[in-house]
Amino acid sequence: MLGLIARIRAIMTTPQAEWPAVAAESSGALALRYVAILALIPVLARLIGSWLIGGYTPFLAALIGAVVAYVLSFAAVFVVAFAVDRLAPKFGGARGYSSALRLTAYSFTPVWLAGVFLLVPGASFLILLGLYGFYLMWTGAPLLMQVPRERALPYILGVAICAIVLDVAVRLALIAAIGASR
Repeated sequence: MLGLIARIRAIMTTPQAEWPAVAAESSGALALRYVAILALIPVLARLIGSWLIGGYTPFLAALIGAVVAYVLSFAAVFVVAFAVDRLAPKFGGARGYSSALRLTAYSFTPVWLAGVFLLVPGASFLILLGLYGFYLMWTGAPLLMQVPRERALPYILGVAICAIVLDVAVRLALIAAIGASR
């Protein structure tokens, strides 16, 4: 647990110093354990916020939503990592799914930490603090994906567009699924 907290602190406060340590790791297994734990923060915060604090969502509906959100967190990491991997050569970088997975997983850290604001339904807009993740990805891309530093910003913008398209598609699919179940 102390290793997890140290990694969170380092990636959030000194990413330029932490990315070399991440690059030295040989597999994405550590990153997946990291995702499994941190992705629980917004899920549990939303569950508690919508069921207990907000009090408007029945428990079963909130629980199902939490499980779906947790699964979608993993799917998002894998799909964004796929985009990170596929786009790297187009910006002078090297492909490597393990590196892309680590870059993506650790770049999502501020999104998951900001998820604590979902406890209070009126404060959920503060999830925007998670945008710091784009900075993290920008600083990590040259090391993990060997994208030249001068091309890292357009690269990350391309990844961001893919992530936004993914987010919109998932939201539309969820709306369609909820609408079809009524």
